[in-house]
Amino acid sequence: MSFVDNGKVGWVLRRFLLLFVALFGWAEWEHWRSSRRGLGGRPGTSGTGEAVVVLGYRNRGSRANFVNRWRVRAAVRSQAPGPSRLVLCGGAVGGSETEAALMARYARERGYRGPLALETESRSTWENVLRAVPLIEDADRIKIVSNSLHAEKARHYLRRHRPDLAERLVPAKDYRFGELLAVKPLMAVLGKRNLRRLQR
Repeated sequence: MSFVDNGKVGWVLRRFLLLFVALFGWAEWEHWRSSRRGLGGRPGTSGTGEAVVVLGYRNRGSRANFVNRWRVRAAVRSQAPGPSRLVLCGGAVGGSETEAALMARYARERGYRGPLALETESRSTWENVLRAVPLIEDADRIKIVSNSLHAEKARHYLRRHRPDLAERLVPAKDYRFGELLAVKPLMAVLGKRNLRRLQR
């Protein structure tokens, strides 16, 4: 290979690296920003502690899929010391078992022994939020766990349906730098598209 060819290869590699950094840097930025939007300003002090709401993802088969397993782990790490319960959402959208039940089984298999509340009828994000309300309205603090842009969408729905509960929204720990890096750009594109639709 000639010196000119080597120069072309180097140029292509530099361009590819620049594109990689720009794309994944943008995705990280969008997820980070989204994880901090739509939160409330007045957590309660006389309720039952916190409720960590886990949004289900379409699940086939009898085991929690990769997305639902990740969401459960993110929910558990989001729990603060003190009274806290997981509220697992999702009906039987992709299979015969509900997403909530599959996530509950996975949480127990991983050693989680805290309180669980299951919402097993919903078939969409809007229904996740709507049907979770009776399970969270006594909580002082509410955390919603999913990928950052999807969780922001759910926070928007809660504010639309129950603005009083939306004031109790506090950050979860579903955003971590570099986590799920390979799919963050796609999730950012789809998430931003869905959030734009809410603003129309």
